[in-house]
Amino acid sequence: MVNNTDIIASFAKGLRVLECFGAEHPRLTIADVAEATGLDRATARRCLLTLHKFGYAEYDGKFFGLTPRVLRLGMGALAALPLPQIVQPWLDQLSEQIGQSVSTSILDGTDIVYVARAAQRRVMSIGLMPGSRLPAHCTSMGRVLLAALPEEEARAVVEASDLTPRTPYSLTDPKDIMDTIADVRVNGYAVIDQEVELGLRSLAVPVYNARGKVIAALNTGMAAIHSETRKIVNDYLPALLKVQDGLRRMVN
Repeated sequence: MVNNTDIIASFAKGLRVLECFGAEHPRLTIADVAEATGLDRATARRCLLTLHKFGYAEYDGKFFGLTPRVLRLGMGALAALPLPQIVQPWLDQLSEQIGQSVSTSILDGTDIVYVARAAQRRVMSIGLMPGSRLPAHCTSMGRVLLAALPEEEARAVVEASDLTPRTPYSLTDPKDIMDTIADVRVNGYAVIDQEVELGLRSLAVPVYNARGKVIAALNTGMAAIHSETRKIVNDYLPALLKVQDGLRRMVN
């Protein structure tokens, strides 16, 4: 049990400020950060200026943005995890085999966090890399990971998510999303057709450890130009399942 007296409140506020930044919000004002964190403007300003002082943020007089130095905070943790080290060679080989980008992610709250990636070509408007985050409810890997949870737990994650549609194809009704998650449990894979971004389709399968527990998700994404979703499953699912089987024997 951790007592409140053991918590450094200012440090906790700084972490909340760091979490505001992401691929969709790379540059933020003091007012933006105050609104996103619920901190008052003075506290948000001090946190941001502290990050700037120690080289973790740049500042142009209005907007703050994180610098590459902040990667030290996350990359050390990622490097300490055995999963990225184990899956990366498999991703590299799979990407070369199918000619598409492939990724592995884990669930963190309402988001997925990329832990490893092998890119062939850029199919999204934002660059994805280890540490990138996307909403779980509308991504193929997210739905695979939600399908591995007890239904009520998955429902709680969906209901806590920001269901604002990202494209005209995005599902926004929690019931509809839960129905797709139920299908994933039956099928063993998830397909997303332009719900995250127009022009993008993706296919994901769970990654199991040796005890049969889902510990991550594996996916491939491609431009939605020619292939229909059924053809994507036929073309790429066997290769993903082969990697899934290989990883099951290697991950504890």
